[in-house]
Amino acid sequence: MLIEGYDAPLVAGEPLLARRGFWSNHLLAMCGGGTGAGRASPEWFGDDGADTDALSETLFDPGRWPVFRIPAAHGPGAVVIYRNLVGDYGIDYLLTHQGGSGAQRTGSRQGEFSGAGLTWQDLVRMADHPCRTAEGVEDAAARLLLALPLLDDLEVPEAAPARLGAALVSAGAPQETAPETAERLLAHLLGRPRHEAAWGSPLSGG
Repeated sequence: MLIEGYDAPLVAGEPLLARRGFWSNHLLAMCGGGTGAGRASPEWFGDDGADTDALSETLFDPGRWPVFRIPAAHGPGAVVIYRNLVGDYGIDYLLTHQGGSGAQRTGSRQGEFSGAGLTWQDLVRMADHPCRTAEGVEDAAARLLLALPLLDDLEVPEAAPARLGAALVSAGAPQETAPETAERLLAHLLGRPRHEAAWGSPLSGG
Protein backbone atom coordinates (compact mmCIF):
# COMPACT_ATOMS: atom_id res chain seq x y z
CA MET A 1 0.00 0.00 0.00
CA LEU A 2 1.30 3.44 -0.96
CA ILE A 3 0.25 6.81 0.49
CA GLU A 4 2.08 9.94 -0.56
CA GLY A 5 4.33 11.21 2.20
CA TYR A 6 4.63 7.84 3.95
CA ASP A 7 7.75 5.83 3.24
CA ALA A 8 6.73 3.13 5.66
CA PRO A 9 5.41 -0.47 5.77
CA LEU A 10 1.72 0.40 5.40
CA VAL A 11 -0.79 -2.47 5.53
CA ALA A 12 -4.56 -2.62 5.20
CA GLY A 13 -5.96 -2.43 8.71
CA GLU A 14 -9.64 -3.07 7.99
CA PRO A 15 -9.53 -6.78 9.02
CA LEU A 16 -8.49 -5.68 12.53
CA LEU A 17 -11.88 -4.03 13.09
CA ALA A 18 -13.46 -7.43 13.68
CA ARG A 19 -10.97 -8.38 16.39
CA ARG A 20 -11.78 -7.89 20.07
CA GLY A 21 -9.66 -5.20 21.61
CA PHE A 22 -9.66 -2.85 18.64
CA TRP A 23 -12.14 -0.23 19.83
CA SER A 24 -10.73 -0.03 23.34
CA ASN A 25 -7.30 0.61 21.78
CA HIS A 26 -8.70 3.26 19.46
CA LEU A 27 -11.06 5.13 21.82
CA LEU A 28 -10.49 4.25 25.49
CA ALA A 29 -7.99 7.06 26.09
CA MET A 30 -10.69 9.54 25.08
CA CYS A 31 -13.10 8.42 27.81
CA GLY A 32 -11.43 10.57 30.48
CA GLY A 33 -10.42 9.69 33.99
CA GLY A 34 -12.66 8.62 36.83
CA THR A 35 -12.12 6.34 39.78
CA GLY A 36 -13.56 3.08 41.04
CA ALA A 37 -16.70 1.96 39.21
CA GLY A 38 -16.63 5.15 37.16
CA ARG A 39 -13.21 4.46 35.67
CA ALA A 40 -13.33 3.64 31.96
CA SER A 41 -12.16 0.16 31.05
CA PRO A 42 -11.91 -2.04 27.93
CA GLU A 43 -15.14 -3.74 29.03
CA TRP A 44 -16.98 -0.56 28.05
CA PHE A 45 -16.21 -1.53 24.45
CA GLY A 46 -17.00 -5.21 24.85
CA ASP A 47 -13.33 -6.11 25.26
CA ASP A 48 -11.17 -7.28 28.14
CA GLY A 49 -7.68 -6.29 29.15
CA ALA A 50 -6.08 -9.34 27.54
CA ASP A 51 -7.79 -8.64 24.21
CA THR A 52 -6.70 -5.03 24.32
CA ASP A 53 -3.09 -5.79 25.19
CA ALA A 54 -2.81 -8.50 22.55
CA LEU A 55 -4.17 -6.34 19.77
CA SER A 56 -2.06 -3.34 20.78
CA GLU A 57 1.00 -5.38 19.84
CA THR A 58 -0.40 -5.64 16.30
CA LEU A 59 -1.68 -2.08 16.05
CA PHE A 60 1.59 -0.55 17.23
CA ASP A 61 4.03 -2.89 15.47
CA PRO A 62 6.85 -0.74 13.95
CA GLY A 63 7.13 -3.27 11.13
CA ARG A 64 3.50 -2.90 10.00
CA TRP A 65 1.54 0.37 10.08
CA PRO A 66 -2.23 -0.38 9.89
CA VAL A 67 -4.21 1.91 7.58
CA PHE A 68 -8.00 2.29 7.77
CA ARG A 69 -9.66 3.80 4.71
CA ILE A 70 -12.97 5.67 4.90
CA PRO A 71 -13.80 6.63 1.31
CA ALA A 72 -16.89 8.81 0.92
CA ALA A 73 -19.30 9.16 -1.98
CA HIS A 74 -20.01 12.82 -1.21
CA GLY A 75 -17.34 15.23 -0.01
CA PRO A 76 -14.03 14.22 1.52
CA GLY A 77 -13.34 10.85 3.08
CA ALA A 78 -10.58 10.01 5.51
CA VAL A 79 -7.63 7.72 6.10
CA VAL A 80 -6.51 6.74 9.60
CA ILE A 81 -2.87 5.65 9.89
CA TYR A 82 -1.26 4.11 12.95
CA ARG A 83 2.15 5.83 12.72
CA ASN A 84 4.40 3.28 14.39
CA LEU A 85 7.69 5.10 14.09
CA VAL A 86 9.89 4.16 17.04
CA GLY A 87 10.05 7.17 19.33
CA ASP A 88 7.20 8.90 17.47
CA TYR A 89 4.14 6.72 17.85
CA GLY A 90 0.77 8.26 17.10
CA ILE A 91 -2.31 8.16 14.88
CA ASP A 92 -2.52 10.37 11.79
CA TYR A 93 -5.80 11.47 10.22
CA LEU A 94 -5.85 12.43 6.54
CA LEU A 95 -8.72 13.79 4.49
CA THR A 96 -9.08 12.36 1.02
CA HIS A 97 -10.81 13.91 -1.96
CA GLN A 98 -12.55 12.41 -4.93
CA GLY A 99 -10.79 12.72 -8.26
CA GLY A 100 -7.41 11.51 -7.03
CA SER A 101 -6.24 14.86 -5.68
CA GLY A 102 -4.36 13.12 -2.89
CA ALA A 103 -4.67 13.14 0.88
CA GLN A 104 -4.34 16.12 3.21
CA ARG A 105 -3.12 15.56 6.75
CA THR A 106 -5.58 17.27 9.05
CA GLY A 107 -4.43 16.12 12.48
CA SER A 108 -2.72 13.54 14.64
CA ARG A 109 -3.08 12.06 18.09
CA GLN A 110 -0.34 11.41 20.60
CA GLY A 111 -2.53 11.25 23.67
CA GLU A 112 -4.39 14.37 22.53
CA PHE A 113 -5.60 15.28 19.06
CA SER A 114 -4.02 18.28 17.37
CA GLY A 115 -5.15 19.92 14.16
CA ALA A 116 -8.28 21.14 12.43
CA GLY A 117 -11.17 18.69 12.39
CA LEU A 118 -14.74 18.19 11.23
CA THR A 119 -18.18 19.29 12.37
CA TRP A 120 -20.63 16.66 13.59
CA GLN A 121 -22.63 17.04 10.36
CA ASP A 122 -19.50 16.46 8.26
CA LEU A 123 -18.59 13.43 10.38
CA VAL A 124 -22.05 11.87 10.00
CA ARG A 125 -22.10 12.57 6.27
CA MET A 126 -18.77 10.79 5.91
CA ALA A 127 -19.99 7.84 7.98
CA ASP A 128 -23.28 7.43 6.14
CA HIS A 129 -22.09 7.76 2.54
CA PRO A 130 -19.35 5.24 1.70
CA CYS A 131 -17.93 5.15 -1.79
CA ARG A 132 -18.85 1.67 -3.01
CA THR A 133 -16.24 1.72 -5.78
CA ALA A 134 -13.27 2.30 -3.45
CA GLU A 135 -11.64 -0.09 -0.99
CA GLY A 136 -12.16 0.58 2.69
CA VAL A 137 -14.60 0.41 5.58
CA GLU A 138 -18.27 0.39 4.54
CA ASP A 139 -20.07 -0.15 7.87
CA ALA A 140 -21.50 3.20 9.03
CA ALA A 141 -20.92 2.55 12.73
CA ALA A 142 -17.28 1.60 12.24
CA ARG A 143 -16.75 4.59 9.94
CA LEU A 144 -18.18 6.96 12.55
CA LEU A 145 -16.07 5.52 15.37
CA LEU A 146 -12.87 5.44 13.34
CA ALA A 147 -13.16 9.09 12.36
CA LEU A 148 -14.62 10.26 15.70
CA PRO A 149 -11.34 11.85 16.91
CA LEU A 150 -11.68 14.26 13.97
CA LEU A 151 -14.72 15.86 15.62
CA ASP A 152 -13.98 19.53 16.23
CA ASP A 153 -17.29 21.23 16.89
CA LEU A 154 -18.42 23.75 19.50
CA GLU A 155 -21.86 22.16 19.64
CA VAL A 156 -23.41 18.89 18.52
CA PRO A 157 -27.10 18.05 18.00
CA GLU A 158 -29.12 16.60 20.88
CA ALA A 159 -29.30 13.35 18.93
CA ALA A 160 -25.51 12.98 18.80
CA PRO A 161 -25.07 10.91 22.02
CA ALA A 162 -27.77 8.45 20.93
CA ARG A 163 -26.23 8.09 17.48
CA LEU A 164 -22.80 7.54 18.96
CA GLY A 165 -24.14 5.10 21.55
CA ALA A 166 -25.86 3.07 18.83
CA ALA A 167 -22.58 2.92 16.89
CA LEU A 168 -20.77 1.65 19.97
CA VAL A 169 -23.37 -1.09 20.50
CA SER A 170 -23.10 -2.07 16.84
CA ALA A 171 -19.32 -2.37 17.32
CA GLY A 172 -19.76 -4.69 20.32
CA ALA A 173 -20.11 -2.39 23.33
CA PRO A 174 -22.61 -3.47 26.02
CA GLN A 175 -25.94 -1.65 25.81
CA GLU A 176 -25.85 -0.80 29.51
CA THR A 177 -22.57 1.13 29.28
CA ALA A 178 -22.77 2.53 25.73
CA PRO A 179 -24.71 5.69 26.69
CA GLU A 180 -22.14 6.73 29.31
CA THR A 181 -19.27 5.83 27.00
CA ALA A 182 -20.80 8.03 24.28
CA GLU A 183 -21.26 10.91 26.72
CA ARG A 184 -17.66 10.65 27.91
CA LEU A 185 -16.29 10.56 24.39
CA LEU A 186 -18.26 13.63 23.38
CA ALA A 187 -17.38 15.48 26.57
CA HIS A 188 -13.70 14.86 25.90
CA LEU A 189 -13.93 15.97 22.29
CA LEU A 190 -16.04 19.07 22.99
CA GLY A 191 -13.80 20.07 25.87
CA ARG A 192 -10.47 19.92 24.10
CA PRO A 193 -8.75 23.12 22.92
CA ARG A 194 -10.16 24.52 19.71
CA HIS A 195 -8.03 24.97 16.62
CA GLU A 196 -7.16 28.51 15.63
CA ALA A 197 -9.60 30.05 13.16
CA ALA A 198 -6.65 31.22 11.06
CA TRP A 199 -5.81 27.59 10.31
CA GLY A 200 -8.86 27.42 8.09
CA SER A 201 -11.16 24.48 7.45
CA PRO A 202 -9.71 21.31 5.89
CA LEU A 203 -12.87 21.13 3.79
CA SER A 204 -12.24 24.53 2.22
CA GLY A 205 -8.67 23.80 1.22
CA GLY A 206 -7.45 26.46 3.66
